Amino acid sequence: MNNLKPRQIDFLKALKSGGYKSPVSRQELATVCESTGLYACPPSWITQDSGRFVERGLYTVPELDSVSAPKETVATPAPVQCSVNPVEEQVTQTPQSAVAVAPQMNTASLIMGMTGGERDNLVPDKFNGYVSWGHFKDVESVVRSRQFYPIFITGLSGNGKTLMVEQVCAKLKRECYRVNITRQTDEDDLLGGFRLINGNTVWQDGPVVSAMKSGGVLLLDEVDLASHNIMCLQPVLEGKGVFLKKIGQWITPSEGFTVFATANTKGKGSDDGRFIGTGVMNEAFLDRFPITMEQPYATPATEKKILVKAGCEKDFAHHLTKWAEIIRKSFYEGAVDEIISTRRLVDIVNAFGIFSDKNKAIAFCLARFDDDTKEAFLNLYSKVDADMQMGDDENAPATASAQGNECPF
Repeated sequence: MNNLKPRQIDFLKALKSGGYKSPVSRQELATVCESTGLYACPPSWITQDSGRFVERGLYTVPELDSVSAPKETVATPAPVQCSVNPVEEQVTQTPQSAVAVAPQMNTASLIMGMTGGERDNLVPDKFNGYVSWGHFKDVESVVRSRQFYPIFITGLSGNGKTLMVEQVCAKLKRECYRVNITRQTDEDDLLGGFRLINGNTVWQDGPVVSAMKSGGVLLLDEVDLASHNIMCLQPVLEGKGVFLKKIGQWITPSEGFTVFATANTKGKGSDDGRFIGTGVMNEAFLDRFPITMEQPYATPATEKKILVKAGCEKDFAHHLTKWAEIIRKSFYEGAVDEIISTRRLVDIVNAFGIFSDKNKAIAFCLARFDDDTKEAFLNLYSKVDADMQMGDDENAPATASAQGNECPF
């Protein structure tokens, strides 16, 4: 009680007057805030103090046993912002205790730009058209176990690596902290740093620390694009915690915290240049993932289910998956340099839903390839789908047959 400010003591008295007992809920704190005007939102000195955390939305306030309800209404000061002003704290505390205050401002809600009551938004939405396949059950087993078990997932682009992890979290209602890695991603982005908020310099946790504290799932997407700066995650991948040297605090991961990393390569770079920007990753970093899951494209039967759930007519889905299978076989044999991903097939289905023209839908979704490849792929589809009429639409791109080119398949 001696370390509390007058405004904090007034707030405790208001809680006592309302008949609330420790532990108190976030809603109870918000109710007192609204009725007294002492704080503009649930007070950070309670909700952001890890020592008071009982479970989500519930906090221990032992000081309530030492205060008595006021005999008259507590004076209502002007509403203020929730964030603590570090400069103000240092005026009334020693430097050592001031450093201890900084972690109270650390919360996933800050780094994600949300209030504490909106943290459920970190649980991914269920995708109604999702078809579970491949390593879905394996990933689910790991997340459901709530054990720390980092996993590296690799595979060609557009085959559902990231979506798989997100949908497991959606199914199990687990918070997923997805971080898209780039060459510029550094320790400040991952672990946290000082930010200027409303004129105050405030420490904010990065997504890695937020996931550790909440026991969430950390998803490092496209991790093979990272520079050596990602080595700051070494202790995190060991499950031992991490030391935040800027505020002098050691963070220990909560139960349930684990890490998934997705990549188009195995961390050895891209020899064929298909995944520009990927590099050779540090072996010590890669070695901290106990297992690697290799994710290929789904089988034609599974892909057909995916396309049908995406709104595709069954015959069209059958032709698309057969077409993609032939192209992939040619790709693996080195006959062509491009491949049709599952994502690309879904894009075609969506385009067809808009334009109601197979030729146009396929042509638009193939336009990113060079002309020869695009025309060859279009020509191949016309052989797979006998009902496909090439070049019927006057606005559709010219076809290989119209130009007199031969299909290489």
